[in-house]
Amino acid sequence: MSYDPWAQTQPTHANRPAPPVNRGQYPVPRQSRPAKRRTGCGCGCGPFFGGMALALAFVLVVYLLAPFRTNLLILGIDYTPVENVVGRSDTIIMMTVLPLEPYVGALSVPRDLWVQIPGIGENRINTAHFFAEGQQAGAGPAASMATIENNFGVRMDHFVRIRFDGVRSIVNAMGGVDIELEKPMAGYPAGKHHLTGRKALAFARNRSGSDDFFRMEQGSLLIRAILRQLMQPRMWPRLPLVLATALGQIDTDVPLWQWPRLGLAVLRAGPDGIDYRTVDRNMVTPFTTSQGASVLLPDWSRINPVLAEMFGE
Repeated sequence: MSYDPWAQTQPTHANRPAPPVNRGQYPVPRQSRPAKRRTGCGCGCGPFFGGMALALAFVLVVYLLAPFRTNLLILGIDYTPVENVVGRSDTIIMMTVLPLEPYVGALSVPRDLWVQIPGIGENRINTAHFFAEGQQAGAGPAASMATIENNFGVRMDHFVRIRFDGVRSIVNAMGGVDIELEKPMAGYPAGKHHLTGRKALAFARNRSGSDDFFRMEQGSLLIRAILRQLMQPRMWPRLPLVLATALGQIDTDVPLWQWPRLGLAVLRAGPDGIDYRTVDRNMVTPFTTSQGASVLLPDWSRINPVLAEMFGE
């Protein structure tokens, strides 16, 4: 029997040792996971832009709702030649806007109110614009604002001036205006009426069988009717034409950045939420001047409490 030297060193299949257990010496394939979707640009600027958006939103809210008051003087100028506006301000409305509340107040002033006009002396309040504009083109609004401030003690920040012809054009651009009367007024019976631009202007200016106080009431009804109609969805397709017409008819020193702020306050208040008042018969005393002019003397003891309520003065 021959001797095999390998017989002692080569294990048979039966007694061959099991392969060593993997203790981490060899890499084990792992189950693949879906890759995470990356958001943003990967530079870490997401929080920066998020903060900027919040800051801009805060600035926008402060801008639109800041609790500082803006006072406007609305002037409706009588018929004048196209080339100038040397006319009397037969419509005078002191307006105040507090966007935060929102509060929109409008105080209509009689055109025959007898007041002290700076540089002129005593005269009807509606002549302040006429005299100043006659001396220097464009000076009428500033003279009217100064007259209001000196007599009423209310600061006027800006003015809005419109010719009476402009009202007619704006109403025509709207396709007319619907107005509802609770009582007969300006020759119309109680009920609902559709007015063209010409009829709307005649309605606001009508004084037949009445006086200037009725005319101011008619003017306030027309303003409310116009605002109410402009807010109706059926009017929205006409808004570009109405806006273009208004911009061509209105003269103002209100800065462009103020319009969204003031406009939002008016929209939030709504036409029925505007605090519209007049210097009425109880606040004046009829008077005849030495030249025979019929005017109205202001009773400041009755007017001042209204100013305090509306303008904080």
